[in-house]
Amino acid sequence: MRALRPLFCGIAFVLTATPALAQYNKAAGENAPMESVRKVVTRKDGTQEAREEMRPAARDGFGNAKGSQNDLAVDGAFEGQTVAVLQFYTQDFDFSLPKAALKEKGFSVYRWVNQAPSPKELRKGLQKACQLWIISDSSPRLTPEHVKVIKEYFDAGHGVYIWGDNEPYYADANVVGQALLGTTMQGNVIGDQTVGLRKDGEGPGLLRRHLLTTGLEYLYEGITIATLQPSPRLTPLLHGSAGNLVAAFHDNGGKRAIFDGGFTRLYNKWDTAGTARYVKNAAAWLTNVERFGDAVVRADLRGTPGQSQGARSSLPPAAP
Repeated sequence: MRALRPLFCGIAFVLTATPALAQYNKAAGENAPMESVRKVVTRKDGTQEAREEMRPAARDGFGNAKGSQNDLAVDGAFEGQTVAVLQFYTQDFDFSLPKAALKEKGFSVYRWVNQAPSPKELRKGLQKACQLWIISDSSPRLTPEHVKVIKEYFDAGHGVYIWGDNEPYYADANVVGQALLGTTMQGNVIGDQTVGLRKDGEGPGLLRRHLLTTGLEYLYEGITIATLQPSPRLTPLLHGSAGNLVAAFHDNGGKRAIFDGGFTRLYNKWDTAGTARYVKNAAAWLTNVERFGDAVVRADLRGTPGQSQGARSSLPPAAP
C-alpha cells in the first residue's frame, strides 16, 4: 500500500490543480460551503498544537453562506467579457442592480432597451458578447429573423438566459423558449416567498449540489410568477412555494440556457434571499468555460482546455 501512496498523491494533485477550475471558487457546487478554521488545542501535558478544523461557513440573515468566496466564480474571473441584454420590460427597472452584481465577477453589460436592434446589428453585437439575456414584455418585439440569429448564437455554444414573468409578460420568452428549448411558460401564480433546498423531486425549492446553486440554501422566488411547461430538454432548477416550476436549465451538447418565469427578482425585493448570488452564478455558468476555455476567462486564470476558441471582447459602453 505504501508503494501506491505517491501515485495517489499525484492523482490528488492533478485533480486539485486542474486549471479548468481556476475560475471557480472551492465552494463550487456546494449549497452549504464549509470553511477551514485554525484552532489551538492544549494537550494533557500542557503543550499546544495548532489544528485545522472544518465548520459551516458563516451565514447571512437569510441563511446563505456569507462572502463572495462562496459564489460560484472568483471575483473578477470574467474581466473583458460582456453580457448582452435585450430588455423589453422596463417599468421601474433599469437593470442597475444586476449590472452591479455582475461587475463583481468582471462582466460588463450592454443593453438594447425597449426595442430590438435589426437582426444584422444583433448578430454583430453578439459577436462581442459571451452570453445573451432576454427580458420579455407583454408584446413581442422579436421577428423570426431575430430568433434565427439567437438560435445560431445558442447553437454555437453561447449561453442564453430567457426571462419571462406572470401573464402576459412572456411574449418573447415563449417565442425564444419554443425555438431553443421546445417549451413555453404560462399563468400567474402568487409567490412572494423564500424557498429552501428541494426535499423531493417535485416539491418546492432549489436543486441541490449544482454549480448554479453554489452557496445557496435559500432563494426568493419572485412576487407573481409564470409556470414553465415540462420539456425533456430542461432540468428543473427552482420550484416555487406553490410547487410550480419557476426556473429550469438546459445543459447538453455543449449548449447552455436558463428558462425563468420570474424576472421581477432582478429588481423587486433584490435584497431578499440569494438573488445577487444567483445572478452572479448564472452568468458564470452561462459563460460556458467548460467549452470555451481561455477565450472567456481572465488572463491569469488561463490554461483551461476549451473545445473551441473565439475570444469575445467588450461591447461599446453600456446603455444607461
